[in-house]
Amino acid sequence: MQWLMRSCIIRSIHKSFYGFHPASQCLRLQSLSGIGAPRWDDKYRPKEFNFAKDMLDYWAQMEKEGKRKSSPAMWWVNNEGKEIKWTFGELAELTRRAANVFTQTCGLRQGDRLALILPRVPEWWLVAVGCIRTGIIFMPGTTQLKAKDILYRLQASKAQGIVTIDTLASEVESVASQCPNLKAKLLVSDHSREGWQDFRSLIREASPDHTCIKSKITDPMVIFFTSGTTGLPKMAKHDHGLALRSSFPSCRKLLQLKTSDIMWCLSDPGWILAVLGALIEPWTAGSTLFIHHMPQFDPKTIIQTFLKYPITQCLAAPAVYRMILQQDTASLKFPTLEHCCTGGEALLPEEQAQWNKQTGLELHQAYGQSETGISCGVLRGMKSKPGSMGKSLLPYDVQIIDNKGNILPPNTEGNIGIRIKPVKPFGIFMCYENDPVKTTEVECGDFYNTGDRATIDEEGYIWFLGRDDDVINASGYRIGPSEVENALAEHPAVAESAVVSSPDAKRGEVVKAFIVLTPEFMSYDQAKLTKELQEHVRTVTAPYKYPRKVEFVPELPKTVTGKIRRSELRKKEFGQM
Repeated sequence: MQWLMRSCIIRSIHKSFYGFHPASQCLRLQSLSGIGAPRWDDKYRPKEFNFAKDMLDYWAQMEKEGKRKSSPAMWWVNNEGKEIKWTFGELAELTRRAANVFTQTCGLRQGDRLALILPRVPEWWLVAVGCIRTGIIFMPGTTQLKAKDILYRLQASKAQGIVTIDTLASEVESVASQCPNLKAKLLVSDHSREGWQDFRSLIREASPDHTCIKSKITDPMVIFFTSGTTGLPKMAKHDHGLALRSSFPSCRKLLQLKTSDIMWCLSDPGWILAVLGALIEPWTAGSTLFIHHMPQFDPKTIIQTFLKYPITQCLAAPAVYRMILQQDTASLKFPTLEHCCTGGEALLPEEQAQWNKQTGLELHQAYGQSETGISCGVLRGMKSKPGSMGKSLLPYDVQIIDNKGNILPPNTEGNIGIRIKPVKPFGIFMCYENDPVKTTEVECGDFYNTGDRATIDEEGYIWFLGRDDDVINASGYRIGPSEVENALAEHPAVAESAVVSSPDAKRGEVVKAFIVLTPEFMSYDQAKLTKELQEHVRTVTAPYKYPRKVEFVPELPKTVTGKIRRSELRKKEFGQM
């Protein structure tokens, strides 16, 4: 039965969404407590799955047999006009070479952790898939990380390896002595560097022969670092079920990718949206993944790219679409673009309407977290309700719950909960690594409590209201206030601070810091001091976390126990007080 299940999954991925799915023979949908939420019957759940072998190698075989057109699997471009096109067959070989680099050259083994901190260069995909082939757990991170961030990630994960670029090598070197587990340092660069192994040359020299591990679905695959309201980022650990879930016909209806599609996901490679939208989703469907290596985000370049290349689908944070709309351009009619999807933060109905007016295309919302992947969305062909993030995607059962896990009636504000009992669906994170307390805290009755507030209407459409905590969502980047407050505390001018989200026309939300100054800095020029504090935060932590707004105040609002009331400051920013 296991081989039949795997075969059915793979054969189903290139069938019509509106036709017959062979996988439906293998899925037994059952009702959970009468609520009609389908799940996989345990008897039919495959025990093994590996995205590299079961998806990437599958399409490589289809190419070899002439059953897939010769369009590239990856189409990479940069601002200098350079292009790289790889077929699935070439990707399969290159990722097998990468797997051998990790195991034979670096001595890494299944279950080891490897920090993957690269920009949108082709090697990012070779590393990620090479790790999947070997069972090495990869940990994506944005290239905006600084030494302090990297040190925390390496120490917290006990990482045995890291792959990064020239500009971050010195940051790694400054903390490497404090990371006793780190034994492999790989550099993606055109230049050699003492103490580092050259990943590109190792790939060329490595054997193309490699046998993929037989990974169980429950084996860990990837760890994402996710910000919280207090303390340092948590490690959300996912198993191989995260990749298997994208094979479900119900999940694939969100984008409805075909082998002829060219998919462009603009997410930063450090986030889960990139792993899903720029790796798992397109290559599950046998589509072409398009990548533009933009060192700096530039809406003008994005517009020119849509006009120049035959991109058919796009996935990006609302801030990307928002900035495109703000450009002074004659036309936003893109000749080949057929479908646009957005996720990572709230999208205003006015922005949806404006995008439709200027491009002629609907802008479909999706919702998810580092812990869940995409759990809700507006499917292609589904009626859209402006402002709603759509309905739950099977096999997820998304409900609005109270703090005890009770399901609330329609149009009642509550927490967004995803059912995890009696059977946890594929795609939900395994745990917060090394933090059983926080893992338990998000379990609410039979549900995982996302910490987001919303309502659901009578038709099942979910309406996002905001975070239940103080996490800031700026341009799709989740920022914990304590991370910024800790950075500010290192500056001698800061007696104490409170960091909250603040509305912004371009980015939706930005980081704002309310700062109480130490006595010796009270007479300083505030404009000059603001710039100094902003630069300080940019220097000691990732630049995207710096406060774009700063307000100096004599005191901060606090509870009777002395806890800062961020919620009061946030409400004031959004005009609720």
